Amino acid sequence: MIGSGYGRALIAAGLAVLAGSAQAAQCGNTSAGFEAWKREFADEARGRASPAAISALMGTSYSSATIAADRGQKSFKLSLDQFMAKRGAASIISRGRAMKRSQAALFDSIEQRYGVPPGPLLAIWGMETAFGAVKGNVNTLSAVATLAYDCRRSAYFTDQLYAALTLVDRGVLTPNTRGAAHGEIGHTQFLPKNVLNYGTGGSLDNASTALNSTANFLKAHGWRAGAGYQPGEPNFAAIQGWNAASVYQRAIAIIGAKIDGE
Repeated sequence: MIGSGYGRALIAAGLAVLAGSAQAAQCGNTSAGFEAWKREFADEARGRASPAAISALMGTSYSSATIAADRGQKSFKLSLDQFMAKRGAASIISRGRAMKRSQAALFDSIEQRYGVPPGPLLAIWGMETAFGAVKGNVNTLSAVATLAYDCRRSAYFTDQLYAALTLVDRGVLTPNTRGAAHGEIGHTQFLPKNVLNYGTGGSLDNASTALNSTANFLKAHGWRAGAGYQPGEPNFAAIQGWNAASVYQRAIAIIGAKIDGE
């Protein structure tokens, strides 16, 4: 036992060194530190990610488009009516009803397997990518790496980045994969960690795979076959798991009900 002040100072110094070595790569709020952060993150990732995945990470660049989108999410502050108008709810409902009929076999098989009816899936599909028409054109790995570096939500997107590196190893993502500004991919815009946890196999650029994966996500978040999904009903919690913005949650529930109710 070291009881002297000198001994205690030595212990404190040693703990400081250990703490310093355990610190994560330093986040930042401008592009200036991104390259240094990548090198630090790559050092930390060795052993958790393959050399090929780390090479893909080192090929990323700071995504100004991602930061602009992350700082500019003003639509979630609109009223429900304003939000639905901005997102084209009437068009989504009309087209969703038509697609429910034209792809009845697909939606029947999904409902039998996961208990999720067509309405919420079509609402999500329409809201996220206009039924696959607008999936984004931002480099996915660069988007996720930029948000892992950015101080605003670094911890959350660090998890997403490790998931993305795993998907590189599995061949699901490549250094050239492109999608939405926050790193979402496919018809219903899955973040990398959701691809790992809820993807049902195959490319999410395939509509059937994306819809099955979305239903799997909702089921994993407590969806119960036959239960309602409006606010206050049992399945609304699963919709809340899809997106944290209350205006988005309510829009999905309303659009989905109008599609299911014809």
